[in-house]
Amino acid sequence: MDASVTIGHVRGVRVGLHWSVLVIVALVALGLATVQLPDAAAGYTGTEYWGAALVTAVVFVASILAHELSHALVAIRAGRQVRAITLWLLGGVAELERGADSPGEELRIAIAGPATSAAVAVVAGAATAALHAAGASPLAVAVAAWIAGMNAILAVFNMVPAAPLDGGRVLRAALWAWRHDRVGSAVAAARAGRLFGLTLVVLGALLFLTGGGGLWFVLLGWFLMNAARAEEFQVEVEDRLAGVRVGDVMSRDPLCAPAALDAQRFLDEFVMRHPFSTFPIVDAAGRPTGLLTLRRLKALDAAERARTPVAAVACPLDEVPRANPDEPLVAALARMRDDCAQGRLLVFEGDRLVGLLSPTDVQRALDRAELRRRAAPEGPGWRG
Repeated sequence: MDASVTIGHVRGVRVGLHWSVLVIVALVALGLATVQLPDAAAGYTGTEYWGAALVTAVVFVASILAHELSHALVAIRAGRQVRAITLWLLGGVAELERGADSPGEELRIAIAGPATSAAVAVVAGAATAALHAAGASPLAVAVAAWIAGMNAILAVFNMVPAAPLDGGRVLRAALWAWRHDRVGSAVAAARAGRLFGLTLVVLGALLFLTGGGGLWFVLLGWFLMNAARAEEFQVEVEDRLAGVRVGDVMSRDPLCAPAALDAQRFLDEFVMRHPFSTFPIVDAAGRPTGLLTLRRLKALDAAERARTPVAAVACPLDEVPRANPDEPLVAALARMRDDCAQGRLLVFEGDRLVGLLSPTDVQRALDRAELRRRAAPEGPGWRG
């Protein structure tokens, strides 16, 4: 998802297109231009079929975007932060900073997407009927009918009660409201997603072996299985780290290196003398200007080290994620991505750098939480 192109922002939410969206457009257009539109509306030229097919494919992608935007807008209205919406090969993803605080909120966010797809299907269906009644071009009627049908399928499929589908979120909300156990409900929905994904893989394999295609089922099932497994892991991590603050686990007062130092001296005086893999870079006044990891340093040719200041190699400060020491650790985890800062966060109190949060710090916190969990007696509550 990181390899996406930003196409705009809606209510401050970045909207990106992954390169694999081109595969959706190409496959949809191919199927429409060569099979579905000629079958539904005969008598047009190849150019007309391809033109209508490309327009239809773009409208379909736009309807997927509307589906994801509805999730994001409901989440924002509920006070959630939404990092981005990314469209890719198998649909779209709305990336929320953190989960819902109540079953009702979970339900409202989840149901918004299928409701939007159903609304698009109804509008497109009405347009189909109106175009047909007005004696419009059969090709236009076929396009409107296809948009209506695909959005209806999108709405129904997403309501399958299996995470990470929207129906899985609805299932999680229902179990949460019934059992009053957020974690157990999320785990159960994720396991339902893994089972549904496995079912699609098996079905796709059987279809393929009998000559009926099925590769899309295998691909979709494989994605759902992995996404559900990742979701189950994430909710268990959040449960273990509940109540832990960034300041509880961060490395305090990290060793900083002068921005004017050349890379060779930095290697000799900092890397070889201290057991750290990450160093904030500061200017002459001691203000942070960036973050340098060993991986970024290793990317520099050895012959260039003596004439390259570390500031030129470091990740610039405006590209380094930040955190506050009083912030819940689970909220900060969402910003620890393998990007320029390579999963690190700088921790500030106001304008003052007070710490560094790394994946190693988080793993240490998880290990401690696991040890505490094993040492404590099993408490009440359902865990699926």
